[in-house]
Amino acid sequence: MISMKWVLRSFVMWITVVIAIPLLSTAQNKKLTFEDVMKWEDISDSHFSDNGEWLVYSVWPDRGDGEVRIRSLEEDKIFTVKMGDDPRITRNGNWVGAYLKPKLIDQIKAEKDKPKQGLALLNTANGTTIEKDSVKSFEFSNDGKWAVVHFYQSKSIKDKKSKNDYLGTKMILRNLESGQEYSVPFVKEVAFDSTSHHLAYSVVDTNGANNGLFYRDLESSSSEKQTVVKAGNQLFANLEWDHNDEKLAFTQASLDTTFETDDADLRIWQVNDEGVRTLVEAGDVDKEWALRTNNDLEWTENGERLFFGLMSREMAEVNQKKKEEKADSVDIYSREQILDKKEMDVWHYDDPRIKTHEKESWTWRKKRTYRAVYHMDNAQWVQLADHKVPNVEVSQNPDYVLGQSRVPYLQEMTWDGFFSDYYIIDLKTGGRTKVIEKLRSDAVLSPKGNYVVFYQDKDWHLYNVEEELYRNLTKHLDTPFYNEDHDYPYPVQGYGIAGWMKGDKAVMIYDKYDVWKFFTDEGKAVNLTEDGRDRDIIYRIERTEKDRKTFDPSDEVLVRGFYDHKKNYGFYTLKLDEPGTEKKLETDHKYNFVTSAEDSDRIIYSREKYDEYPNLWVSNDLSFGDTERLTGLHLNLHDTYNWGTAELIEWSDMDDGQTIRGALIKPDNYDPDKKYPVLIYYYRFFSQRAYEFNNITTDDRPTLPQWVSDNYVVFLPDIRFEVGTPGFASTKSLVPGVQKLIEMGIAHPDKLGLHGHSWSGYQTAFMITQTDIFDAAIAGAPVSNMTSAYSGIRWGSGLARQFQYEQTQSRIGGSLWEYPERYIENSPVFYADRINTPLLMMFGDEDTAVPWYQGIEMYLAMRRLDKDAVFLQYRDEPHHLQKYANKLDYAIKMKEYFDHYLRGEEAPEWITDGVPYRGE
Repeated sequence: MISMKWVLRSFVMWITVVIAIPLLSTAQNKKLTFEDVMKWEDISDSHFSDNGEWLVYSVWPDRGDGEVRIRSLEEDKIFTVKMGDDPRITRNGNWVGAYLKPKLIDQIKAEKDKPKQGLALLNTANGTTIEKDSVKSFEFSNDGKWAVVHFYQSKSIKDKKSKNDYLGTKMILRNLESGQEYSVPFVKEVAFDSTSHHLAYSVVDTNGANNGLFYRDLESSSSEKQTVVKAGNQLFANLEWDHNDEKLAFTQASLDTTFETDDADLRIWQVNDEGVRTLVEAGDVDKEWALRTNNDLEWTENGERLFFGLMSREMAEVNQKKKEEKADSVDIYSREQILDKKEMDVWHYDDPRIKTHEKESWTWRKKRTYRAVYHMDNAQWVQLADHKVPNVEVSQNPDYVLGQSRVPYLQEMTWDGFFSDYYIIDLKTGGRTKVIEKLRSDAVLSPKGNYVVFYQDKDWHLYNVEEELYRNLTKHLDTPFYNEDHDYPYPVQGYGIAGWMKGDKAVMIYDKYDVWKFFTDEGKAVNLTEDGRDRDIIYRIERTEKDRKTFDPSDEVLVRGFYDHKKNYGFYTLKLDEPGTEKKLETDHKYNFVTSAEDSDRIIYSREKYDEYPNLWVSNDLSFGDTERLTGLHLNLHDTYNWGTAELIEWSDMDDGQTIRGALIKPDNYDPDKKYPVLIYYYRFFSQRAYEFNNITTDDRPTLPQWVSDNYVVFLPDIRFEVGTPGFASTKSLVPGVQKLIEMGIAHPDKLGLHGHSWSGYQTAFMITQTDIFDAAIAGAPVSNMTSAYSGIRWGSGLARQFQYEQTQSRIGGSLWEYPERYIENSPVFYADRINTPLLMMFGDEDTAVPWYQGIEMYLAMRRLDKDAVFLQYRDEPHHLQKYANKLDYAIKMKEYFDHYLRGEEAPEWITDGVPYRGE
């Protein structure tokens, strides 16, 4: 007989029992403590030398000091850089650079003048290290023979409190082969060319007298400084070498006595030429626009065109700092002088953006530039973007670029999401042709500019630029190319583009499972991977060559496969001219491509599952016949901790019998004759985490192995949502899964804890209004009242929250006036009187995603009803806690809360009596 505790208030519930995957377990009992979590080391920042002979990566703990490790794949060599972080390796593998982070204890002790990072340069031939203090940045030349080290401003200069924001700092140019160094003061910008033959840098000093643009020939034995342009009180910026022809583009502007820049000229210098020439003068620009130092220069690969940016004249003048003008006299009755001090914003119904969005976007809007292009062949330039079409992509195509505009839809995005119009823009004339209107997804211009591909109304479309013709690529195929798991109110989206074939001959597009090739001349479609849908494998191409823009028909590519049902992964190869994949590596793990060598067939990948840390592995080629594990972190988890093992289970929801899956994690010492307390943690799809190593970190989300090691069972269910009833849909997905655990004899029916954060925090707050099956619940940053949240603000972006409810995650599917009952029925606060489950809520009071007053509403409702509720407010914290002390405090409190309500342990005073305010 089922206890009334488990009966939902809104639904009738039934369970479909599915046989779970059996697990082997061992009897280990060591707990993973909070101190263990703090000391837990993780791998990050993995890089490969181009020859595939050296691997470099960082190993840092959750809290404390770490290091960089450098491993040779050819010899038995491993070097370390203590306190090293964010490593980079030269292309030839001869040198590794890593920032030296200050020790944590030194950072904690320093009240003022916090210690700054340094730099270590390590020679892989012998492991010798050169160290520098107070390093802001560093860069290697492409040939690996040179390093530029840029330093923080010296204390003596900082103490003078210079108002010059453009003031340069000390730079060292080091010849890595000879060890010779050249020191240059007051360097503002520095740029290697791609061939590593040339170095350019600009100088801005304290009085401006020695400002200039300078050059060093890196092939010369002396590398002596040469002056390109020397001009007092001038700012040389945006240094950009072309790819082939030894040309340097830059902007030059005057610096006035207040250290502000004037309009700039766009200039160019050819190596070994005696002078520079001006491409665009400041005065050449229309009066509504300005050419400024705030710019982004970019050459095309053939060096025939230079893209640059123009600012709106209005914004350029706003950015120009002006001296405060003090009134000669003060008239206390002067209306003008009084009103000059007013502080007020006008919110108008017809504003394109609401005021909060205007403010949050102000910094980038006032600095944004609008693209123009300079043609080297005819010495002409054309403005491409403007206020109507502000976004233009740089393209290698000689004739066209793609323009994008959201301007007509700025108001609509408040409630209906994002839309764009797309234009083909003629590079010679700037003329525009609108090719797509009000598109929700992105449009893509082919590499040669012959076609635009876009997804709309459940199909993929191809636009032929030259012929001005459209073709629906997928309409006549039986296979759906739209998201088959879509459960949002907005129109269903596609799965994306895999890439282009050389010469724009074909475009590759994904359905849910397979990779398809569509020939652009006739639209013919070929399923390249063939069997993804039949085998329930989701195939996706891995970009093993970072700079690869197109594929050859004869290419063999690496493909990662994911079994949608079983949740494990594999690596496969695919020949783009021969349909069908070849299995290379497939086990009950998750595999991730990490990096590859430019001049070698070697690739680095990781392998993981719940109880296997994602160490780095190497394969000598795409055959995966010769593989080796390169790192050895956390190899004996079951020998060290009561880590647990994961399995998949299935059940049916309580409405239409839909199959739902979840990951179940049992301790190693699991006893089938015992019933366990269960931590239920979820969001949307979590069953795949059976083959994912869970992050071991102090966070506002539970560290799952820590709970398992303390003899909790952890349950990670999938959730299937429905438009209009997100709260009910979540409940009817999850509760039958919990009932399944009880019927399997795993879960103790009086020891069930539900935990969610943000969107699942909302689900948690809602779910306990519908059922008493849970014995305690924790909700981080939950929305409690959709009626008040609907017209609130997402303070991080400044956008209104209306679109979220009408179109996206909250899934109501319409406005508050269309569906008032949906907003009420899905709001936990309106049903707080039904709650019989103790609830712990957490918010940071600077949360910019979910306003923390949503927590206050829920707390006040439960307090008024005398319901068991505790509300943790972390001061000056955002949506996810950032301060380590607060993260640790919350992690401890989460454990204490469930330990008390699920295991009967004595409650600390903060649970029983609260914590009185004492002025802290």
